[in-house]
Amino acid sequence: MKNHPPDRRQEEERVRDENRLPPGQALTLKFPVLHYGPAPPFNPAAWDFRIWGEVEEEKRWTWDEFNRLPRTRIQMDLHCVTRWSKFDTAWEGVSVRTLVGQGLVRPRPDACFVMQHAEYGFTVNLPLEVVLQENFLLATHFDGQPITPDHGYPLRGVIGAIPGQEGLKSPYLWKGAKWLRGLEFMSRDRPGFWEKAGYNNSADVWKEERFE
Repeated sequence: MKNHPPDRRQEEERVRDENRLPPGQALTLKFPVLHYGPAPPFNPAAWDFRIWGEVEEEKRWTWDEFNRLPRTRIQMDLHCVTRWSKFDTAWEGVSVRTLVGQGLVRPRPDACFVMQHAEYGFTVNLPLEVVLQENFLLATHFDGQPITPDHGYPLRGVIGAIPGQEGLKSPYLWKGAKWLRGLEFMSRDRPGFWEKAGYNNSADVWKEERFE
């Protein structure tokens, strides 16, 4: 017998009944690619990842060193500001929550925000409290495979919603930067690339905070 793909409408009704579909969103069974600019080349010998700003000690990891950091797996629902939602996605990578919990990164007391710095000077801002939630990940793998260049290889920030954990803040997907190269801990908030272009700073999916 052939395995038939799931019916999109039935799946959408299921997640709506489970209160997992935010207002204004529609389920997709695909994984649309949306970003500004081309996917950059990756040279593992030259790549590094930096932590700086309002931290007790700045950090720099090579690609090999980054991949030896504690690993985390998480399943999340993703919600894009362009109105598609993808459910039950599986990610693997490094959790900032774990890095801080294990003392590998030590924010200073006045650190309240984090700026994600990516290739081409692209930036995304988030409150530190959101970065330290379990639904924010520095991801290297999607569905058991390295993420593709179009989805942010070798490393991207990813943030979603974890079913049943309503207490977590769940911003739209743009709040995780593709082709990530570093995190700057800050005492004051600064707008990122899309926020400067008029996107909402908080980006709460349940409040439909798409644009200012």
